[in-house]
This record gives sequence, structure tokens and C-alpha cells, in this order.
Amino acid sequence: MRSLVATLLLVASALATAATGPYDEAADAKAQVSAALAQATQSRLPVLVVFGANWCPDCKVLDLAFKSGPSAPLIDRHFKVVKVDVGRFDKNVDVAQAYGVPLNKGIPAVVVLSPQGQVLYATQAGELADARRMGDQGIYDFFAKVAAQPR
Repeated sequence: MRSLVATLLLVASALATAATGPYDEAADAKAQVSAALAQATQSRLPVLVVFGANWCPDCKVLDLAFKSGPSAPLIDRHFKVVKVDVGRFDKNVDVAQAYGVPLNKGIPAVVVLSPQGQVLYATQAGELADARRMGDQGIYDFFAKVAAQPR
């Protein structure tokens, strides 16, 4: 009986964590990207599409960096952000492929789109897949370099 209760608690905890994770597992990724591109046309900001999953520790670290620390104001100032859930590499893979983002190199992975939907930058070698080791400064340096690229 105790093992059943423990199992149920673990499942409930996992579901609660997934429900509150940074990636909306029920979202329509293509619609989200389209809406962000429409907003980007007005704001003249590029769209930063972040591919990740709620189970991914590096994705959670990157999401936290977007909310606090030195990267937060940089991201807010330079990008319109859309987070796309890739599940266990079984969801929205076509969206990543459409923008030339190789998810097999690791997540989180990103693409920066012009307001017209053109790819300005895409991770190609798992550049953010080790966000935990990069730390706040490494994440900031990465996005400062991406933000400084010509548009």
C-alpha cells in the first residue's frame, strides 16, 4: 500500500511540474510563431523561438535566465520570445526542421526570425544544450552576440 501511495505522489508531482513548466505542452506552435511574427512586424523586434521541453534541466535554466539575471533585460529589449515544446523529440520537430534547427544536437535550441519570418540565426551545434554549465554570464554572452548580429 505504501508503494502505491508513493507512486501516486510521484506521478502527481511529475504532472504538477509538467503543468507549471516553461513550455506549454498543449500549445499550437505554428500558431504561436505566426502570432509572434505578426506582433514583431509592429514592434520591429526579431522573434526568438526557443525549442525545449519541461523535462529538460537545461531548458529550465535557460527559461530562468530569461526571467531574471543579466539576460532578462537583454532578451526583453531585443526579442519577442516564443517557447515551443518538443516533448520527447516527438512534437513540433517539423517546426524546428522548417527553420533549420537540428534538435538532435540538443535542447534548448533557438532560431531568430526577422519580422518577415526569415531565419537570421539558428543554433546548429547544441550551443545552448549545456545551459547549466554556461551559467548566467555564458547565457548572457551568447545572446548578446546573437542580438548584435546584423538584421
